Amino acid sequence: MDHYQTISGSFQATIESIAMSVDEVAEPLSQASEMISAALVQDRKILCCGEGTDAALATLFTSNLLGHAERERPALPACCLTDSASLTAISTQYGPDEIFSRQVRALGQAGDILLCIDSAPTAGDSLQRARQAATEAGLGVVSLTRHANNSAAEGVAIVVHSTSRHRVVELHTMIIHCLCDLIEQNIFGPSEQET
Repeated sequence: MDHYQTISGSFQATIESIAMSVDEVAEPLSQASEMISAALVQDRKILCCGEGTDAALATLFTSNLLGHAERERPALPACCLTDSASLTAISTQYGPDEIFSRQVRALGQAGDILLCIDSAPTAGDSLQRARQAATEAGLGVVSLTRHANNSAAEGVAIVVHSTSRHRVVELHTMIIHCLCDLIEQNIFGPSEQET
């Protein structure tokens, strides 16, 4: 069986999604990088959450801050709220809608930032409650989402429009890598490759 057409079509769809998204995400992505960088410079931390596939993206983001993206630099404080033991304990005792908000209330402090990642076709209650808890506690909120109505009043929303969850996840992955690069540039200046 020849799979070339399927492979080619998938790659082409991704390329088209990328090309169509740049103008729409550039400004909020820049705002998010500045917001997160300012918090880190002020010795605050970044909390990050997402469900399912988005939990893996939350881990990718925090591991890039704790480790490094493209260059050697000091670790940046980030915490992923997707630990399975914590999630199941909270879900069992308080319900699945509280899995992130309870952690935000326990770990977040005014001036910290919450990054919510949401590629699902419908907005999840657990992420909405996390954003609400963050706002109430004085955290800044950045939402990486496909829902334009999620968070305009709660912080910065980086909205990716696509009917395909695959395309949304691919774009979210690219945005996370770009966000980490921008944070590094904001805090540590351009890398040697960029000068």
